[in-house]
Amino acid sequence: MSHSATAAGESLWRRIPLWQKILAGLVLGVLAGALLGEDASVFKPIGDIFISAIKMLIVPLVFSTLVVGITAMRDPQKMGRIGARTIALYLVTTAFAIAIGLLASWVFQPGVGLEMSFESGVEAKQAPSLVEILVGLVPQNPIDALASGNILQIIVFAIGLGISLTLIGEKGEPTVRVFESFAEAMVKLTNLVMAFAPFGVFGLIAHVAGSYGLEVLLPLAKVIGVAYLASVLHVLVVYSGLLALLGRLNPVRYLQGILDALVVAYSSASSSGTLPVSLRCAQKNLGVSEGVAGFVLPVGATINMDGTAIYQGVVAVFIAQLLGVDLSLMDYGMIIVTGTLASIGTAGVPGAGLVMLSIVMAQIGLPLEAIAVIAGIDRILDMARTSVNVAGDLMVTTLVGKSEGELDEDVYNAPGKS
Repeated sequence: MSHSATAAGESLWRRIPLWQKILAGLVLGVLAGALLGEDASVFKPIGDIFISAIKMLIVPLVFSTLVVGITAMRDPQKMGRIGARTIALYLVTTAFAIAIGLLASWVFQPGVGLEMSFESGVEAKQAPSLVEILVGLVPQNPIDALASGNILQIIVFAIGLGISLTLIGEKGEPTVRVFESFAEAMVKLTNLVMAFAPFGVFGLIAHVAGSYGLEVLLPLAKVIGVAYLASVLHVLVVYSGLLALLGRLNPVRYLQGILDALVVAYSSASSSGTLPVSLRCAQKNLGVSEGVAGFVLPVGATINMDGTAIYQGVVAVFIAQLLGVDLSLMDYGMIIVTGTLASIGTAGVPGAGLVMLSIVMAQIGLPLEAIAVIAGIDRILDMARTSVNVAGDLMVTTLVGKSEGELDEDVYNAPGKS
């Protein structure tokens, strides 16, 4: 191939928006998995390298952007206002999410007429108490919190350090400049890693598609379909509706701007792992200021449970239908209340989805052993709920940025999103 042809090909590749490249990697991964079956696992190391690179970014990126975000605000009252709005929006959308999951399962009845057996031995999970959550927020050793990737403790330490640097005024400026420079370097490193995203997504999806054959998916295809439908409805109706009503923003631009993050979230099934991409989308595609994005997104990646809430609603009704248990109106209300409150108690807890599900099921008297029925397809469901979580993080970030006057609407409304 001639040098000019090679240069033309490279130029064409650079002009293709990143989300289109990632989407192409996802589609090709599905095809490769379908054709090769379990042999598609040969591509898994490519995906593992990508995930490792993304995880490499999380702690330094979250820490540096949070400190920079706090120091950029220079107003503790503003930070408190933003924090209150953020948490309120997350709780409201979580309640909507559970309700949509319940409604979708009630309408389509995925568990009716299905006969499946399950093994006993699943133990009830307990959410930590409020006191345990509050005590656990403060790191005894911030270096250990950074090393172990405890995002909640990192957030608390970064907020404390950012406030302290602001309060000492001029003496803190040299350190602030160091963090600003470091945050810029991390953003650039994120862009470099994202150039590899189409190949990483291909490797991840090829492995997943090859591992889940029709024999696993067909018996539970209906509950998968209901969960996915509820997830799409939540993003299109609740998130888009809130942006249009509260923010007076075009939801189509929002959907275009978050595509990179959605595809990475779907393939990786990790909200925290998608955080570097979410930060990039918020600032570059949606026009949210660095300060707001650096504060709201790490909090959302830790406590936002909308996708998991949809999963609770769908699975709880599915299991009730599978067992022939008629749920009362009170039971439906209890699922919404319990699931919303449990999302606070399980924030940042490993396996939070299972913890929330066991709490909800115990509350309405369903046997916990039935959780084993959906264990085989949990990864497929996890991909959808993670995508909803990430979409919610970015929606709340956009609304908070708009309410604080820290949203560049020229960037938000730009037709080209990459």
